[in-house]
Amino acid sequence: MIRPARPHDVEQVVSLIIQAMGMLAKKLTHVEDQTTINKIFKHFFQQLNNQYSYENILVYEEDGKVIGSLNAYDGGNLEKLRKPFLAYIEEHYGANSLNQDAETQDGEFYLDSISVHPIAQGKGIGTQLIEAGINWGKKLGHNTIGLLVEQNNANALKLYKKMGFVIENEKHFMDEWYHHMVFKAKKYF
Repeated sequence: MIRPARPHDVEQVVSLIIQAMGMLAKKLTHVEDQTTINKIFKHFFQQLNNQYSYENILVYEEDGKVIGSLNAYDGGNLEKLRKPFLAYIEEHYGANSLNQDAETQDGEFYLDSISVHPIAQGKGIGTQLIEAGINWGKKLGHNTIGLLVEQNNANALKLYKKMGFVIENEKHFMDEWYHHMVFKAKKYF
């Protein structure tokens, strides 16, 4: 079952977010220690009005366990949503995060991170979460749904293309190159 995340989902969802981010979690936080990275993301997951807040996350729950998550938001709000995160990193860890790249933009609903627990992969959960993210964006009035995919991630690229995403351009983000893919939702009059 897919549902909105709740603050008490913190333990299960934060591990999924960090799994999806991979090395980007270290780059974004400027922290090497995994325990500290977990602490930072747990803090923000339970807060409102930030990029990693539970309010921007859908979860896939099965038998009372969260085994998948999707973090998404209006791309036009990225700067506002990221600001508390970057201020916290700078204040507590001395990281100058003023020159962060923007992975999304105004005019798109951005699927930030999609993650499925390793024991549940290959069962279509990721596809269901992506479909839910597309529908969430449409419900909020967005006609364009965007995401980034690593250029060497052939499996993800194949899945997104199968679901109707197309490569719009290439985007440089956190010292790496990504395909910026978009899904154009149909307008109904």
